[in-house]
Amino acid sequence: MKKVLVGMSGGVDSSVSAIILKNQGFDVYGATMKLWDDVNSTDAKKVCDKIGIPHYILDFEEQFKNCVIKNFIEEYKKSRTPNPCIQCNKHLKFGIMYEKAKQLGIDYIATGHYAKIEYSDKYKKYVLKKSKNIAKDQSYVLYTIPKNMLQYILFPLEDFDSKEKIRKIAFENNLLVADKPDSQDICFIPDGDYKQFLEKNSDIKLKEGNVIFKGEIIGKHKGLYKYTVGQRKGIGISHETPLYVIGFNKEKNELIVGEEKDLYVKNFKVKNYNLLLIDEIKEPIKVSVKTRYKSLEHAAIISMDNDLINVEFLEPQKGVTSGQSAVFYIDDIVLGGGIIV
Repeated sequence: MKKVLVGMSGGVDSSVSAIILKNQGFDVYGATMKLWDDVNSTDAKKVCDKIGIPHYILDFEEQFKNCVIKNFIEEYKKSRTPNPCIQCNKHLKFGIMYEKAKQLGIDYIATGHYAKIEYSDKYKKYVLKKSKNIAKDQSYVLYTIPKNMLQYILFPLEDFDSKEKIRKIAFENNLLVADKPDSQDICFIPDGDYKQFLEKNSDIKLKEGNVIFKGEIIGKHKGLYKYTVGQRKGIGISHETPLYVIGFNKEKNELIVGEEKDLYVKNFKVKNYNLLLIDEIKEPIKVSVKTRYKSLEHAAIISMDNDLINVEFLEPQKGVTSGQSAVFYIDDIVLGGGIIV
């Protein structure tokens, strides 16, 4: 009997994932990662007890602070907008949790992500694909998985096209988490106030500076860390046309604003990339690109530029933000992705 370690947050998705795997004949073990202060593992343990599987708490708090929190703070110091979920997936869920599973002699790890992994006859390898439930698809935040790990990862929810069907399984198994709402916020900032988090947990302090529009000073900002590219609300300056954050001058502590048309870009570059479908980009490839988790995909050509990937949209697009990830797709398969420079 194959063994699988299921990452369990206490939510309905990971809970149902464990049930599905047990029903498929796996020897299932539940694991909750202790990441930030309170582990909040009560619900996960209750689910494991209910379905009759062991439950473990994996204390990864120090690694989480070093790999995720530190990156989050450092990126904001550089006026970049990070995605901590991607860093957590890279270093913890599909990093040290996988290593822990191997140490325990467990064959697979599984999570409640909405995505699909399968062997492709066309590409002669395991590939990461979009979920059948496109509205919930999380392939965007999974591009950092090492390609040699794909065959050892299970996504039990891969073929579900609605959340209602998953909750139905939870109700049928009398799970207390069956109607538990989905988590919406960054796990270590449950109230969503990332500005207050930065002020309390780093040496970032409010430092006012000039707001620049077309080279002219038009007002004052309240600290660069409080703004992100594309932001319209909260700039605090009335103008005859709507103003958006379009960039930063860190050296001069200036917030650069412009009109909506100034947000559109044709080219950008990506660093720290991970390629899943191919080993290297030898010649330009046409792909569709997603530059934020909730954004639409847009057609582009990717090519190598020294140690960076150059991305050229077929038509200019907005929503390209330094620190976020750009993920490349060919049809419904993840080719790879990286951090926007």
